[in-house]
Amino acid sequence: MNSRTTRTLPLAGLILASSASLAACVSAPPPSCPIPGAKLADDLIEAGETHFAHLWRITSGGENAEAYWNFGGDRLVLQSRNPALGVDCDRIYTTPRGATGTGSGAARSPLPALAQVSNGIGTTTCAFFLPDGKRILYSSTEGTMQSCPPPPDYSRGYVWSVYPEHDIWVEDLRSGAQVRITSEWGYDAEATISPLGDRMVFTSTRSGDLELWTAGLDGTDLVQVTDSIGYDGGAFFSHDGRQLIFRSTAFAPDNREQEIRSYLELLAEWKVRPGAMELHVIDTDGSNRRQITQLGGANFAPYFFPDDSRVIFSSNHPDPRGREFDIYAIGVDGEDLEQITAYRGFDSFPCFSPDGKFLAFSSNRGGTTSGETSVYVAEWR
Repeated sequence: MNSRTTRTLPLAGLILASSASLAACVSAPPPSCPIPGAKLADDLIEAGETHFAHLWRITSGGENAEAYWNFGGDRLVLQSRNPALGVDCDRIYTTPRGATGTGSGAARSPLPALAQVSNGIGTTTCAFFLPDGKRILYSSTEGTMQSCPPPPDYSRGYVWSVYPEHDIWVEDLRSGAQVRITSEWGYDAEATISPLGDRMVFTSTRSGDLELWTAGLDGTDLVQVTDSIGYDGGAFFSHDGRQLIFRSTAFAPDNREQEIRSYLELLAEWKVRPGAMELHVIDTDGSNRRQITQLGGANFAPYFFPDDSRVIFSSNHPDPRGREFDIYAIGVDGEDLEQITAYRGFDSFPCFSPDGKFLAFSSNRGGTTSGETSVYVAEWR
């Protein structure tokens, strides 16, 4: 487990474009391809998506999501599931190293497919680069679960599983050596790292509820940030490292006690119902918590704009019972809501590159099969 050969997905499945596709990144003037092997996909920009100057496709086939940048802004780490290729639960992959390429210089030899990082044992989620770019952290059930877990039972409605077998691991990308940095029984996942490179934030049940915790990059110096009933998760640091943006369960005021009972009953089965969530901001020491959306529906996957004055996120609030999610932006004061994407389907997990020039996100657009979700990168304007 501590050393293995890097694997790649078959070219027929989850692939990066070949040199022919790289040549498509030429225009007048030619835009830069932010990720090696990205395929220009400007034809998939919808009317009204005025913030997208250009669009590139990173993956094809299966369900690919939660693509986050390295500190250098030239690689992505993401999770992927593709039963057609025998990948029945999420595994972790990275995009390749190499120059991004512009104009005719992009037409070179074919680039490799995404490199699989996780070992295929159990299921994985929520990967993030460490500041040195040589290691990543992600959550995995491999410590106690060898195979993929059974899918959730939807007989009681749409639910997410928060597997208690999930722990956070750090892996060296070159050697494959792993270090397990959490081991307490219960859900430890959704870890991301401050742009300052000094601490991580993650979601844990170690206090008895799904709360936010921060820690050093080795898992020590634990600090509990939130302490209120409900699922606090999916947190990201502001660029100055002082605040966190996250999603939190929204209980209906006129039915709060019953909804809390239902929440706790599901959590006892290691499940949550994510249909009602709003966005909150909190200082990293746990003070000054405030709710910034009151939209209804599921509002999640928030990320700070480069100047920390606004937040970009995904929501289905126009139809809270529907499955159409678009990307929106809002001020940290809860004002000036703006719709960013207009595709009729799923758009989510927006994440700005460190320099703010590009936006990575996941979308059903361009898919050929039901449920296909691909990673895209947009040049932001």
